[in-house]
Amino acid sequence: MKKLFALLLVVFSFTSFASASEEKGGTFKPGDMITHHIGDDYTWHFADGLVLNLPVILYGENGLDVFSSGNFYNENHEVVPYKGYVMEHGHIYYADEHGHPRTEMVEGKEKHVGPLDFSITKNVASLFLSAILLIGVFFTIAGRYKKTQGRAPYGIQSFFEPIIIFVRDEIARPNIGPKYERFVPYLLTIFFFIWFNNLLGLMPGGANLTGNIAVTLILALFTLIITLASSNKNYWHHIFATPGVPVPLLLIMIPIELVGILTKPFSLMVRLFANITAGHIIILSLFSLIFIFESIAVGPISVAFAIFMNFLELFVALLQAYVFTLLSSMYFGGAVEEHDHVDDMGFGEGDHGHTPAHAHAH
Repeated sequence: MKKLFALLLVVFSFTSFASASEEKGGTFKPGDMITHHIGDDYTWHFADGLVLNLPVILYGENGLDVFSSGNFYNENHEVVPYKGYVMEHGHIYYADEHGHPRTEMVEGKEKHVGPLDFSITKNVASLFLSAILLIGVFFTIAGRYKKTQGRAPYGIQSFFEPIIIFVRDEIARPNIGPKYERFVPYLLTIFFFIWFNNLLGLMPGGANLTGNIAVTLILALFTLIITLASSNKNYWHHIFATPGVPVPLLLIMIPIELVGILTKPFSLMVRLFANITAGHIIILSLFSLIFIFESIAVGPISVAFAIFMNFLELFVALLQAYVFTLLSSMYFGGAVEEHDHVDDMGFGEGDHGHTPAHAHAH
């Protein structure tokens, strides 16, 4: 399977890169190619000659308009206006009489104007695909558990059970504590959602969903909302009245703690986005060397390094899902933890340097 995956990656990449070079009249622009592959689009380009035109859904001056994104391209694959709209740089605007994006003065600046866009883009289609895949897999597993109660798991059930137990027992339980059970469904959801989409993004023609900062922003925002909604009085007491801190120093500590609440989900968002996007850029850059140098000597080396990076990204795909889930569980643990300030300030030690009896019992 690994050899087949690598072979498919090379074949699809070569055909895609070759078609990109031919469309530009033999002039290969790696920057444009990489930006196109890691960005969102109204079409899903799998390989040369294999393109899925996705539905465009717009609401504006003409009311509701629904049509195929393929109407924006002519026989030569050049962008043309359609029904009073024009597509430019991955956005749809109203077209003027010359077929260019219409501009208007907005707050003293000239800007392009367009309709409300509810289109099914490549990332949205990939999101639906991964959701269907996740629902199918886990409903299948749930059905297997109902049928095989008291018996050993088999098939897909036996593959996912150790992973589910790992997330529950090695991530949620030690980091959250006794109240871990109510957070397990969310942690399992984000773990498998990120992992599946990371893997789908590595497939030939796959969409870079987890490399889209809007997607990682929403995932981080969910973690922030759950953290704040689950927080207890001790969580806020440590922010607004940190034990052992002099009152004058609280004027400095409180703003820092409040900023820290926002920097935690921000780090989740940027870490996932940057790692996945960087991996895609490196792989695409290595393939680009073949068409930049046009050398037989460079070709095999570029392919070898690209395949190595692709296998490394398979590990990164799992690692980033683990890190996001682990940090989320740590934030939840901090929000629901019950603190004993006396023991905290004494570093868990009694009067004679021994651990108190109630700590042993805990």
